[in-house]
Amino acid sequence: MRYSIPLCGLLASVALASDVHELKKDTFKGFVEEHDLVLAEFFAPWCGHCKALAPEYETAATTLKEKDIQLAKIDCTEEQDLCQQYGVEGYPTLKVFRGPDNISPYTGQRKADAIISYMTKQSLPAVSDINKDTIEEFKTADKVVLVAYFAADDKASNETFTAVANGLRDNYLFGATNDAELAKAEGVEQPGLVLYKSFDEGKDVFTDKFEKETIETFAKVSSVPLVGEVGPETYSGYMAAGIPLAYIFAETQEERDTLAKELKPLAQKHKGAVNFATIDAKAFGQHAGNLNLEVGKFPAFAIQRTDKNQKYPYDQDKKITEKEVGEFVDDFLAGKVEPSVKSEPIPEKQEGPVTVVVAKNYEEVVINNDKDVLLEFYAPWCGHCKALAPKYEELAAMYSSEDLSKLVTVAKVDATANDVPDEIQGFPTIKLFPAGKKDSPIDYSGSRTIEDLAQFIKENGSHKVEAAVPEEPELREEKEEDIPEQAPAASEKAEEVTESVKSAASEATEAAKSAAGEVHDEL
Repeated sequence: MRYSIPLCGLLASVALASDVHELKKDTFKGFVEEHDLVLAEFFAPWCGHCKALAPEYETAATTLKEKDIQLAKIDCTEEQDLCQQYGVEGYPTLKVFRGPDNISPYTGQRKADAIISYMTKQSLPAVSDINKDTIEEFKTADKVVLVAYFAADDKASNETFTAVANGLRDNYLFGATNDAELAKAEGVEQPGLVLYKSFDEGKDVFTDKFEKETIETFAKVSSVPLVGEVGPETYSGYMAAGIPLAYIFAETQEERDTLAKELKPLAQKHKGAVNFATIDAKAFGQHAGNLNLEVGKFPAFAIQRTDKNQKYPYDQDKKITEKEVGEFVDDFLAGKVEPSVKSEPIPEKQEGPVTVVVAKNYEEVVINNDKDVLLEFYAPWCGHCKALAPKYEELAAMYSSEDLSKLVTVAKVDATANDVPDEIQGFPTIKLFPAGKKDSPIDYSGSRTIEDLAQFIKENGSHKVEAAVPEEPELREEKEEDIPEQAPAASEKAEEVTESVKSAASEATEAAKSAAGEVHDEL
């Protein structure tokens, strides 16, 4: 079949049509001034994350244009000045614009549904006024919607609900109505609150005192599915929920659905005390090792106390049934199950200036003492950790005197071989645990130089210790016997260089193998 030239041109224009506006320096300001709400993506064409975002962003743009919410993109390889003006340091960077001067970071997930949900919330007031004509549509406007029912003269409830909405508006839609008949129809008394959701039983009715903290807790608990799914889009939410997470590992969707149905009564029973979620063991099976389960032996079940990063693996030789897992969860909540602790042996003797910490002596060395403790969380395969090692040794030596060692400890822990209280996101991670304030460690984010690390300890430690700077070697008069021998011949030197290069290449190969051996899917 042959097409005419005009028809080919028409098909090409349709294929290239996009609802994402590509902006330049000379069009950007006018565009954000013209539109009340704009989501702008600052990207680079070579960026893998940007390529993955592109189809999601396009889908969201098509949906959101009907709500007069515009999505734009800026190529930072061509518009470097514009990207620098808005502080772009990585790709993709997404920012919400309400005019050229009212700018906030986009904090949602990079999926079409999440972008649509987030930007829809941004387009609405913190609390939308609801009436009998709009309530049914509002209930289904997002996956999770909260509607308050209180009298027009109830200023206290109004202020409380508005405060909650202002704090959580990026997460949920909020609406309110003064119509007593609507409250009666929903089976609630004023002041009342109902959370509507597109999953599980469809809605939850708030029954506690109408106070900010209790409403926030209600929203966070009721907005989570009884049995959800752990993945890159949901992991951080589960970690921030503040309650333990029960993982259900299985390799197939069918098996995950079966186990979710089996354990759903437990999720209902322990709602608000433990979150339950399935996890794809084929994609994220290595995460089982982080929970002290045997990787590859699935299905499996484990509970993690997210606030203390404690792990409670369920016996993998037992079947996953409502009865047996139910007993395990009951015992866990009753404090009858001890956490599984992965630890290297406690060193018989500390060798070198850097104190070696393992899980079994973590409390003693890091927490239960009156010292400022600088702790590096490292991985043996991490190149940055290896580069830091000699400088870290020098730093530790500066506090090794009898007097200073009573005030400051410079330590390290292999976070891949030892369970530590914090969920470590990258290596190396360095934290200072000041004396008297061990429950509030301070993350180090400066350059990894000896001078900067020492200054960090001095400024943030409770003891304000000045590091002992090593003395310079004393200069003396050079004598004839001190003059070094002549350098070896060029051929001998060349052989030395060749061997050195071979050695370095061998080390690099081993390091690469080591790193490759540790690579796995991360949540």
